[in-house]
Order: sequence, then C-alpha cells, then structure tokens
Amino acid sequence: MSEIRVKEVSTHRDLKAFIHVPAKVHRNDQNWLPPIYNDEWLLFNKKKNRSYKYADAVFYLAYRGKKPVGRIMGLVNNRYNTLKAEKNGRFCFLECLDDQEVAHALLTKTEEWVKSKGMEKIVGPLAFSDKDPQGVQIEGFEYPYLFTAATNSPYLRKLIENEGYLKEVDLVNYNIDLPYELPSVYRKAYERTISSKNGSLEIVEFRTKSELKPYIVPVLELMNLTFSEIYGFVPLNDKEKKEFAGRYLPILDPEFVKVVKSGNDLIGFVVGLPDLTAGIIAAKGRLFPIGIFKILKEMKKSKKLMLMLGGVKKDFRGQGIDVLMAVKIFNTAKNRHMTVIDSHLILENNVRMRAECERLDGKVVKRFRIFHKILKT
Repeated sequence: MSEIRVKEVSTHRDLKAFIHVPAKVHRNDQNWLPPIYNDEWLLFNKKKNRSYKYADAVFYLAYRGKKPVGRIMGLVNNRYNTLKAEKNGRFCFLECLDDQEVAHALLTKTEEWVKSKGMEKIVGPLAFSDKDPQGVQIEGFEYPYLFTAATNSPYLRKLIENEGYLKEVDLVNYNIDLPYELPSVYRKAYERTISSKNGSLEIVEFRTKSELKPYIVPVLELMNLTFSEIYGFVPLNDKEKKEFAGRYLPILDPEFVKVVKSGNDLIGFVVGLPDLTAGIIAAKGRLFPIGIFKILKEMKKSKKLMLMLGGVKKDFRGQGIDVLMAVKIFNTAKNRHMTVIDSHLILENNVRMRAECERLDGKVVKRFRIFHKILKT
C-alpha cells in the first residue's frame, strides 16, 4: 500500500478535489447528506468570504497514490482569540476514510501549522463561528443527518481520539413532537406576559420577504448582543451582516420568523426553517439548474421545523418574551401541518435552553463533540 502524502491546496483544481472529498468518503452511504455546493465554493473562497479577513486558514488534501483520501482545514480565528484572550488554533471540515494513517497525517500537519502561528492549543471541529457546522457526531446515527450539522461516519470519533484529543464540549440536538396543545405552564406564562406589559410589547409576524427584509440586519445586530457568551461565537461586522442577510433571505420562510419589540426597541427574535434535508438530497447538493426548485418543493412538504436562531435581549430575559415567540412559532407550525420541532444544536451546559426543550418532552436524538489537544512546545 502506498504512503500517505499531504498536500496544501493551492490551485482551483485542488480546491475542487477538496470540496468533493466528502462525496468520495461517503459514496457507499445511501443516507449521506451532501453539502450545498454553491455554499461550499463561497465558504472556501478566501477572496469572497469575508471571514478570512480576520482568520488565517490552510486547506490540506491527503493522497494515497493519486487518489484523494481525506481533507482538513486549519484555522486561527484571530478575532475570537483577541476577544477571549486565547491562543487556540482550530481544525475543521475533517473528512477521511476509516484509516488511522490518513487521520494522523492530516491532524499532525494541521497541528504543525497551528503551532507555527504561535498557538498553544487546538480545538475542533470548529470553523469560523458557531454558525458553521461544529463538532463530530458521536451519537444518534439512527436518525437522519441534519443540514445544519456535521455529517460524519461513526468511526471519525475514534480516529480523532486515537490522536490524543480529549473532549472540550458537547452539543445536543433535541426533537420535540409538536404538541397539539401547549402545556398549561406555557399558556399561563403567555397570558401573564401579555397582560403584565399593558400593550407595551409588539409581536411582529411576517407574510412576505419584503415585509421581513427591513428586520434582517436589526435581528443580526441583536444576535451579536445575545450570542456574545456562546462558545465559538464571533460577532458579525456591518458588511458581514449584509452579506449574511443577502445569503439567507432567499431561503427564509417569513412565516417562521418572529420578533418582539418594546416601543421601537427590538428585544427578541426567533428564526425557524422547514427542514431542507430531503430537498438537498433530491438536488444532490446542486442548486442549478433545477436543484433550487427541488429544495423549495421539499421545504413546502416538510413536517419538521428547524429552530435556527433565537435570542432575547439581556434586560428582558425571564419576562416571558421567549414564551411569546414560542407560542407564535408553534401555532404557525401547526397551521402548516408540521409534526416535529428540531432544536438545532444546544451546548450541553445551556441549562435554560435544555430545560425548555425538556418541558416540552423533547428527546435528545443526537450528540456532537468538539475536541481539544494541548500542543507540545
């Protein structure tokens, strides 16, 4: 068997190979969920993706002979390290065959690169921020893959741990059967919040994208405030907010976005999205020429609502604002004949969010892990 050769991505041809390694790794997995390839080309484009303005990155391909057998991205998020006073490097987008030699070559090369940048620790899988897929799935493989999370095979955990990596933090994913009637504690909290505010709160709902568009950037500004303490989160600057808005507005369903205002002050938001998974599989990850229509068609038929983002301004927490939004988005989901709410990924130590899921009889169906390793000097 030929030796493993690790090559840095330097050409358009290399990058194409890098982007398509996962499809080769998972070619025998009929349930594998491909990425949206248009997004991949933007994500890994150092000229077009603004995240590279505050982060150093390197892409590596592993070859056995002439055949690509794995990939990895190394990252130093300078903005995050400055905010958190850390010297952490990262690895992300690791994909390889069930071959310890390949995993060792890729991780070792990335560790060397991270050390060359003056870093003392490496964590991963973790990309630019928590908005990117993070962690390695370690439990729940009997459930369908998520388009919002890692889509690795079970063996990847073992390959990483065999290289001396330890648990940094876990994230969990809940499925909640959409209740026909909300629990009485929700109804009472909803009524109490509405009555106690004497009309000072406005719950804003949307029917069209034109109605929603003026709220997108204010919502992202509130996200910057409310996500500041979340592991891995990096606030968006003004240009990134506009780019993010332009990227996701086309696929947002306005009916699943709810915001709460107190006077002119935006104090809470929740963003849901019908599950795209079936549509992405039908489109084979390609938006054009007809893939986008397949995705939109499956979204309309989806029975699962993904909770993508949500937050409440700090001064208004504990006052039932989250309940107001939950009641509204649950009612919309019921009107659309949905049956399941997917929590997205929640940090295992986020006691408040986990308690809300469990109050609704939510069940943990998947677990993801971010690892760390101290780099030897």
